[in-house]
Amino acid sequence: MIERFKSNAEAIAAADKYLYGNHARMPIVMDKGEGCWVWDLDGNKYLDFVGGIAVNGLGHHHPAIVKALDRAKDMMHCSNYYYNEPAIQVCKMICENSCFDKVFFANSGAEANEGQIKLARKYAKDHGHPERYVVISMLKSFHGRTLATATATGQEIVHNPKWFSPLPEGFRYAEFNNLESVKAQMGDDVCAILTEPVQGEGGVRPASQEFLQGLRDLCDEKGILLMFDEVQVGSGRTGKLFAHQNYGVEPDTCSMAKALGSGVPIGAVCARGEAALTLTPGTHGSTFAGGPLACGLAEATLDTMLHEGVMDNAVKVGEYFRAKLTELSGKHPGTITEVRGMGMINGAELKDNEIGPKIVQKCFEKKVLINCTAGNVLRFIPPLIVTEEEVDIVVKAIDEAMTELGY
Repeated sequence: MIERFKSNAEAIAAADKYLYGNHARMPIVMDKGEGCWVWDLDGNKYLDFVGGIAVNGLGHHHPAIVKALDRAKDMMHCSNYYYNEPAIQVCKMICENSCFDKVFFANSGAEANEGQIKLARKYAKDHGHPERYVVISMLKSFHGRTLATATATGQEIVHNPKWFSPLPEGFRYAEFNNLESVKAQMGDDVCAILTEPVQGEGGVRPASQEFLQGLRDLCDEKGILLMFDEVQVGSGRTGKLFAHQNYGVEPDTCSMAKALGSGVPIGAVCARGEAALTLTPGTHGSTFAGGPLACGLAEATLDTMLHEGVMDNAVKVGEYFRAKLTELSGKHPGTITEVRGMGMINGAELKDNEIGPKIVQKCFEKKVLINCTAGNVLRFIPPLIVTEEEVDIVVKAIDEAMTELGY
C-alpha cells in the first residue's frame, strides 16, 4: 500500500531524491484545487494565476469535468483502429464553430505542431513541389520541446545547438509583426509559415491585424500553407474558440492543446480545404491520441466554454485586468513599461530582467501564484472563470511586492 506524504517538506525531500531535476519548482506540493484556488499539503491556500500554464481553462475541480471523468470509467482507451464517440463529438464541435473541415488528434501541443510541420511538407510534395520543405517561424516564438518544434521555436535558449545539435534542418526565422522580415526569408524552398496569433512564452505579444492578413495574402500568392499555433491561446482564452477569429484571418491549419482537455493531455490539428485531405492512412498517427478519456474531457470543456458564458467572461474580466495593470504602472512609474494582452492572456512588461523573479517570489509569499516569461514579462494565464475580485487580489499583491522591493 502506498503511504501518502504528510507535508510539503516530506514530499519535496522524496522528490529531490527520485524526481529528475529538469524543472525548477516552487517549494510547494499541490494537493487539491477549487475554481481559481489551490491548496498545498500543508493546507496553505493560493490564488492560481498560472493555471497549469494555461491548461486549467475551467479552473480546478469544475463540475462538468468531474462528471466527464465519471463517464470515462466506462472506457479509458481504445485504439485508432476503431471510432469512439467523444472523439467524434469534439471534432464536430470544433468544425461547427470554426472555419475548419477536419481535426486529427495528438497528445500535446508539441505533437500537434509536429503534425502541422509534417502536413505542410507532404502538402508541398502532393502539389508538385518536392523542393519545398522549409517552414518560416517567428523570433521569440514557442512551439514545443521536441527536436523539430524546439528548432521551429525562435529562441536560442530553447534550441541551443550547444546542447542539442545537430538540429533538424528546414527552419528559418523572421521578426514577429514584421511582414517585410517574413518576405525576406521567402524562397522557392518554403512550404509554410508558422506563427502564434498571440506570442505567449515570447512575452504576451498579440499580432497586428496587418501582419496576420499580410501572411494570409503572402501564402495565397506563393501557394503555401499558413499555420497557426494556438496551443496556448486557443480553447477560448482570447474570448473566441480560436484567437485568429478575433482577426478574421483563416489559416490552413491550426494547433490546439493546453486547455482543450482541462488537465488531461490532448492536442489537435485542425485543417481546412486541401490541407484537410493531406494526411492519409499510414502518413501520421499516435497510439494514445484521440482516446475516449482525453476526448471525453475535451467534449465537456468545449461544451462548457461554448454555452456557459466562459469566453464572454474572459473578455470582460480580461479588459478589467488590463485596466488595473495600467493603473498599477502609473503608481510605479518606470517599473511597468507596457501592458498588453487579449482576453485572459495578459502581460506586464518590466523595465529589466532583474525585477520579474523578485516580484514572482514576493507574490508567492503572499499566496498568489504568477510567473515571469521572456525574461521581463509578468504573464497571467488564470482560469477563464476568474472574477474581478480575484483580479483585485493579484493586483494588490503585485502592488505590495513592488513597494516592498522599492520599485
